[in-house]
Amino acid sequence: MSARGRFITLEGPEGSGKTTAARHLADWLRGRGVDVVLTHEPGGTPLGDEVRRIVLHLRGVSDALDRRADALLYAAARAQHTSHVILPALERGAWVISARYSDSSLAYQGDGYGNDMGEMRRLQEFATYGTRPDLTLLLDVPVEVGLARKRHGDWNRFEDTEGAAFFEQVRAGYMRLAAEEPDRIKLVDGAGSVTDADTAIRAIVEPLLA
Repeated sequence: MSARGRFITLEGPEGSGKTTAARHLADWLRGRGVDVVLTHEPGGTPLGDEVRRIVLHLRGVSDALDRRADALLYAAARAQHTSHVILPALERGAWVISARYSDSSLAYQGDGYGNDMGEMRRLQEFATYGTRPDLTLLLDVPVEVGLARKRHGDWNRFEDTEGAAFFEQVRAGYMRLAAEEPDRIKLVDGAGSVTDADTAIRAIVEPLLA
């Protein structure tokens, strides 16, 4: 039986570059001979993709969600993603790289929307089957910089309905999580170039290859 693979998540507020960084990290690891599954949330499964449409892009529904319904929808997508994609890959020895995971819900649905943090943590434990990342790379970027990068494309519930104050709360939530778990969550400057972020990430991940 293969040894359990590694689980790395990339987190950060809007426009921090986590999706690009996740793709570059996966490519770099593959170049080192690692079996990698690259995925994302919300999404990663047919159910997750449908939840993504509902919570982010369905005008008149996405922007009218009760805050608890919102948290539960994300959790449902995460449970499907964990059981159908993440755990099977880890069990066969692959490395899983995911742009967003449970920390996103703590920062957005917890700190951003004010759901009780204790309830949010219990919900994440249930939805993830207790699965925790081995490493979380938190790409941090000032709110104004991140939003300037994201103002394009299709209608998005967060980008088109929430103000800067909401995203400041989310960013502060991420910083609190990083302070609580410094061994797991490593800060990466997301305000600079893509190359600089990639270099910093590789330096953090390199020891895991040993």
